Amino acid sequence: MKNITKSFGKNVIANKNVNLDINKGEILSILGENGSGKTTLMNMLSGIYCQDSGEIYVNGNLVSINSPKTAFELGIGMIHQHFKLVDVFSATENVALGLSKSEKFNKNSIKNKIIEICDKYGFEIDPDKKIYDMSVSEKQTVEIVKVLYRGADILILDEPTAVLTPQETKKLFKVLRKMREHGKSIIIITHKLHEVLALSDKVAVLRKGEYVGTVETKNTNEKELTEMMVGKKISLDIERAEPKNTTDRLVVKNINCINYEGVKLLDNISFTAKSGEILGIAGIAGSGQRELLESIAGLQKLNEGEILYNNPKTGEVDNLRDKTPIQIRELGVRLSFVPEDRLGMGLVGNMDIIDNMMLRSYRKGKSVFVNRKKPKGLAEKIIEDLEVVTPNAKTPVRRLSGGNVQKVLVGREIASAPSVLMAAYPVRGLDINSSYMIYNLLNKQKERGVAVIFVGEDLDVLVELCDRIMVINSGKITGIVDARNTTKEEIGLLMTKTDSLDTQGGEE
Repeated sequence: MKNITKSFGKNVIANKNVNLDINKGEILSILGENGSGKTTLMNMLSGIYCQDSGEIYVNGNLVSINSPKTAFELGIGMIHQHFKLVDVFSATENVALGLSKSEKFNKNSIKNKIIEICDKYGFEIDPDKKIYDMSVSEKQTVEIVKVLYRGADILILDEPTAVLTPQETKKLFKVLRKMREHGKSIIIITHKLHEVLALSDKVAVLRKGEYVGTVETKNTNEKELTEMMVGKKISLDIERAEPKNTTDRLVVKNINCINYEGVKLLDNISFTAKSGEILGIAGIAGSGQRELLESIAGLQKLNEGEILYNNPKTGEVDNLRDKTPIQIRELGVRLSFVPEDRLGMGLVGNMDIIDNMMLRSYRKGKSVFVNRKKPKGLAEKIIEDLEVVTPNAKTPVRRLSGGNVQKVLVGREIASAPSVLMAAYPVRGLDINSSYMIYNLLNKQKERGVAVIFVGEDLDVLVELCDRIMVINSGKITGIVDARNTTKEEIGLLMTKTDSLDTQGGEE
């Protein structure tokens, strides 16, 4: 790619004179802060956008890529962050979509070719399994097989490990290395520096839409890459203060939650969250973290148990199980949940940043006219404090990059001055600079005496940031450890342990 430029409207330049090379049999990582133009650049290579100026060469030939179909004909395929699969179809049927008519109707030959591709690269997939029965990593496998089936030699993966467990990530990397051995060229957009260093041959860095440079992975380190991304030296240390004046803010006693199919989502869970402390929650995805937080926020119906909240304003004890989500929120218990689909829950994509601030407070209005002054001030403060990349506060949220959407979501919850703040995956998909901004915000909340409950995926961060870590597996607590005296390995073992902790005996 030579001197590629792309802008949206008059004000937003997504890419400016970007140069990028990838060789055969090579893994290239593309790094950059949120909104630095990584996905836009790859969308041009895969035919979703057309560049305003610049040239693309494939195998030495100048090409014009004006649609995903053209990209496929040139051997380029992209696996997007949000999968493009039909849930009610099987893996084979999803691969068949978009093939020429002569190929499409011979289901057996498609199935056999899928099995052949899986054997060649080490994928594990059942061609007859329906998408709705699959785990996230299986769906991702179908997307990769779909692209390989069409003969792609250049594969682009956008944030491929964002929703994978450490074990699934290991498996994926093994497959990608095998693909490299077979001469495939692989481009990965990611924020996770340790993954970049473990997997790629080269790293290309973008900053604010411009190309900074490409370095060989073996000659670089996390610090140097961070400085290239951000343009300045930043500290990668999380400052953890000792908890002060802690009191029991939230006492969860023997809660159980059973879904409509009779499956126990939460199994006899008891723990205490203290003010002035960060309680981390670790566990493989889907172990009950979401249901636990939603039950505290009043969004999940419980079958038994109590959630007792010691109200710092009144000194009274409220049972949150008897309250509606609005009543719970007004008591000062806030849930900032960053789901896999950021716009599906928490923010409205078509509304601007100011209106999304108002979603939290519009009930307090006294007249038919909505007062926009306060939300406007809050929106502008979040944009400035969290360095949200946006033309202005009136930009619809769906036009922001994923990471910037997230900053708006987390910033809004923190700004509401809660007494209990539940932050689930608040740095998912964020670049390293933005992640450390969020960690510092959570630490500030802790110092203000807030009880912070932090659900995270990165075990290194959980060990550095939290005071205590509670591990959950299959809806049961398998251990509660002191974060200062534990290891990643100990937490990893608890994540796969099946018998629950005797929570009656306390949390020594």
